[in-house]
Amino acid sequence: MKMINTVILTLALVFLFTNNCLAHYGMVIPSDNMIMQDEKREIKLTLSFSHPFENIGMELVKPKDFFVIKDGKKQDLTGELAPITFMDKPAWTTNFPVKRPGAAAFVMEPVAYWEPAEDCFIIHYTKTIVAAFGDDSGWDEELGLKTEIVPLSKPFGLYAGNLFQGIVKLDGKPVPYAEVEVEFYNQDKTAVAPTDYMITQTIKADQNGVFSYCAPVSGWWGFAALNTSDKKMVHNGEKKDIELGAVIWVKFETWQEK
Repeated sequence: MKMINTVILTLALVFLFTNNCLAHYGMVIPSDNMIMQDEKREIKLTLSFSHPFENIGMELVKPKDFFVIKDGKKQDLTGELAPITFMDKPAWTTNFPVKRPGAAAFVMEPVAYWEPAEDCFIIHYTKTIVAAFGDDSGWDEELGLKTEIVPLSKPFGLYAGNLFQGIVKLDGKPVPYAEVEVEFYNQDKTAVAPTDYMITQTIKADQNGVFSYCAPVSGWWGFAALNTSDKKMVHNGEKKDIELGAVIWVKFETWQEK
């Protein structure tokens, strides 16, 4: 009996460790990221914190800040958020009326999340960009976030197989050789990874903080550049590191023919 209990405990710990080691992603996913003249002029935005490939959700308390930036102007949307359940966990949503042409960046700054498995806090500054009415001006604007991925390729209007490039910045400066985790949002749960190594892919930026990636299939892909803050937060009386994530969500489209 003692041996059986030991085996059960070991398996439980392995399961727990495996799930905790999955990559975390802040997610801001719009119902449409390219709005045309004859389409519905209101989008639904879903905010969550999850393991996107595995479709495993985590609790997202109400974000510290959620806003949209367009034409250099910031509009606070935090008060517009409504609670929902997403991937079986607490998440948030809002509807946003799109009124003017051009690109708009939606940004979430969450409350710091304590991750026991990594012995640190996690803050993912998460954004996605929506273009409207045939105008794409503003897609490459730097938003002045604590950390962010500034796109060098348009983060919309991409086909699967196109190259996406971005530059990782921290405090407004490029991060040489930044590590970037890449993961597919397995929305319909049909994608299967050959091994756990394939769930989250990891690439590194070059000496100028620039990274490149070709998405093999259509759908939403998350890019998370991770750095450690020079500040600490206290947990149970001890100072702990803060993982700062610069996250951008980019949708790749399927090539279509007549």
